[in-house]
Amino acid sequence: MAVPHLRPLLSLLFLFLLSPFCNVLGVGINYGTLGNNLPSPKKVAQLLQSTLIDKVKIYDTNPEILEAFSNTGIDLIVAVENYHVANLSAGTSAANEWFATRVVPFIPATSIIAIAVGNEYLTTDEDHLDPNALVQAMQNLHQVLISRGLDRKIKVTTPHSMAVLASSFPPSASTFATTLLPTMTSIVDFLADTGAPFMVNAYPYFAYRDNPGTVNLEYALLGNATGVRDPKGYSYNNILDAQIDAVRSAIIALGFGNRSVEITVSESGWPSKGEAGETAATPENAKTYNTRLIERAQSNKGTPMRPKDTIEIFVFALFNENKKQGGASERNFGIFNGDGSKVYDVDLSCQFCSNTGDKLGFGEKVSGLARGPSVWCVAKPHADEKVIQAVLDFCCGPGGVDCREIYESGQCSQPNKVHAHASYAMNAYYQMHGRNYWNCDFKGTGLVTFSDPSYGACRYSQQ
Repeated sequence: MAVPHLRPLLSLLFLFLLSPFCNVLGVGINYGTLGNNLPSPKKVAQLLQSTLIDKVKIYDTNPEILEAFSNTGIDLIVAVENYHVANLSAGTSAANEWFATRVVPFIPATSIIAIAVGNEYLTTDEDHLDPNALVQAMQNLHQVLISRGLDRKIKVTTPHSMAVLASSFPPSASTFATTLLPTMTSIVDFLADTGAPFMVNAYPYFAYRDNPGTVNLEYALLGNATGVRDPKGYSYNNILDAQIDAVRSAIIALGFGNRSVEITVSESGWPSKGEAGETAATPENAKTYNTRLIERAQSNKGTPMRPKDTIEIFVFALFNENKKQGGASERNFGIFNGDGSKVYDVDLSCQFCSNTGDKLGFGEKVSGLARGPSVWCVAKPHADEKVIQAVLDFCCGPGGVDCREIYESGQCSQPNKVHAHASYAMNAYYQMHGRNYWNCDFKGTGLVTFSDPSYGACRYSQQ
């Protein structure tokens, strides 16, 4: 616990650490809705509050979804559909109208942190989609955010397929396709200027499916396979890291090696079912891949080329979508079936979430998920420990919280972990100040929950 004379300094440290430049690594998931048998967005939001998922990426600006995720503590990435990109490229007035009608009604209650302009726009229907329109639409939306003072909170980017690369192996020699070089240069320049991430949809499954004779299955499943050597000395134990570094090399080849551009894996997953020839599309392989992918997302590790970088990852996908076009595998990337049952068991539980670790599922009764008049505030499970320590010191110092219960002899002293102690203090601060959602924000490290986090003799206060 902080000593009294350090509290003014810790208060300043708290404000510094919780600045918009402080990144908190978590696990994201893609929430597609191309199905006629999916649970309501409200049920989805309630379930995800009980999991380690702290970011959700959707493919439009569905108002029912945006409303459902309000005050949940879960960050959302919304999207401009491909067919809307040309409209937004016409001028800032068109972009402002889109933003005013699609996004503004839901913020700040719903935490929207990014806008994905299109999805794999540059490699979809190339004859009818103008690459220049994509760049202009991104620039117009960013100008709208600047005019509203939201450009530091909401970033503008666009997800790419691996097809934007001329080749992906060896990773160190990768470049963007020649025909896309002018467009990619403009996009990467924009991302570097605005601090937005380069998003890539990376699927080791397709690399294996299309080359089963040359790609090792364990290598594709993110296992610790025999290392694949790059001519520049890098060793790769899984395809995903090689794909990420291939994108990094292509960015460097454009001349951006000295500028900071983070890479986010905006989609990655493995299907549980496919066509007759897709023998690797099984529930067992899907479970293995996504379990390892989630561990990879939480590991805070970089890649062989950039070992100190952290890679944000969005699992694809939350649901099997029975109305999605394409082959059978396209409709079977979900962790959950449309009826809410699990396709296979992947552990999404976490400590200090709004659920206490009970079995998760849309069709199951999970204790503590029902909404009621009581509401609490806890620390996000994967918030950076230094940030959470600063939150704890602030609450127990300048914040005025009575923290005696988390001292050594207190009822909430165990478990002796900073996230547990911070959850107690954050909740006390939240209750003291009227349970407004902004009193549990703590710059994105707090989570509002409708499930009582009390345990044993440790009782969390409530209004």
